[in-house]
Amino acid sequence: MKEFFNKLLTGMSIGIVASLIPNALLGEVLKLLIPHFPILKPILDITVIVMSLLPVMIGVMVGITFKFTPIQIASLGIAAMVGSGNIQKTADGLFALNGIGIVINTGITTALTVLFIKLIGNRLKSYSTLLMPTLSILIPGLIGYSILPFVRTGTGFIGIVVSHVTALQPIVMGAIISVIFCVIILSPISTVGVATVIMLSGIGSGAANLGICAAGVGLAIASYKANSLGTALAHVLGSPKIQMRNFFMKPKIAVPMLITAAILGALAGLLNIKGTPYSAGFGLSGLVGPLNYIHLASGGWSVKNIAVMLSTFFILPFLLNIGLIYLFSRKLKMIKADDYKLSFD
Repeated sequence: MKEFFNKLLTGMSIGIVASLIPNALLGEVLKLLIPHFPILKPILDITVIVMSLLPVMIGVMVGITFKFTPIQIASLGIAAMVGSGNIQKTADGLFALNGIGIVINTGITTALTVLFIKLIGNRLKSYSTLLMPTLSILIPGLIGYSILPFVRTGTGFIGIVVSHVTALQPIVMGAIISVIFCVIILSPISTVGVATVIMLSGIGSGAANLGICAAGVGLAIASYKANSLGTALAHVLGSPKIQMRNFFMKPKIAVPMLITAAILGALAGLLNIKGTPYSAGFGLSGLVGPLNYIHLASGGWSVKNIAVMLSTFFILPFLLNIGLIYLFSRKLKMIKADDYKLSFD
């Protein structure tokens, strides 16, 4: 069972990175340039389309991780897409891409399809190409599609909890929301989905971004010795979700980041760091968090606002994580570099 979830989460992590990083690297920069260079608009559109392929990529990468055959991998990809909910039928009867879907349901559907493929094994023989894709859609795919409303409702419950937290005193609220989003970003649950369900805005949104920032920067620092520089940077530029497997196997690896998140979230309440429902959940990815703070702050690109942005989104996450990682690894011996090892071979 441990090996099963290990491979499942590894494949999901790779699929998430491959799908989200192009928009994370280029999205906000392109939005700034497009008003002056409209020719760049198709590039932004392409990165958004690639994000919408996340369910297929998760299925494909999980299939590769399990060393399935090409037809089994393809079947896994389409079944994952069916269960993701990222394609919806419009009032005109057309089908439209709707973001990245419900990631946790994509994972559930993918897991069911893996089990189904293992159960079928080689029984289909020469009929595999003909039957495997159809059966994958009709059985595990349809189960995933059927439970989608319930899983979506479950995500909504998390949003309700976060919504109740927003009624607390700003500093306390900021700390709690930051920690919650630091945990969510390390799970298959979509941070953006939770934020948009409850239309999380203001300090709550700013604190959510700082929580994700704490996770990304901290995991990049902690994992640097065990991984390449590019993989370490992917935690910040892409998504900390690539550590899902390690986090589920050893939750203690996130303790330094959670403490950092609590401190940064409290600062969000103290310094009035804000965001929008559509910027919450991104952190430093694409510089969405810091840029939205500047846009919403009174005075815009003033020296004070720039200093606050650099301190809370860049300097403090780095310094706090460095100190806490040193404490928990060298002094308390709770974590070690190998705990953050990622294998994308």
